[in-house]
Amino acid sequence: MRILVIAAAVLALTAASAQAQMGGGGRRGGNEAPKADNKPKVDEKAYKAALERIPEPKEKYDPWSGARPSEPAKKSK
Repeated sequence: MRILVIAAAVLALTAASAQAQMGGGGRRGGNEAPKADNKPKVDEKAYKAALERIPEPKEKYDPWSGARPSEPAKKSK
């Protein structure tokens, strides 16, 4: 009798954890329309104007500057 109770408990716990992992349960509001996004629309002219206001860098960016010396080592003969 104990084995039957233990087996039923293990089966119930296994099924509950599997359902939680698969995302089952919860509300299933299938006939609800998706909500409209209230995000502001991006204006193409404003975007291009903002890009033009960004100043050009004087020096080219070197992402590896910390990994190697800035000037190559001179070889001595």
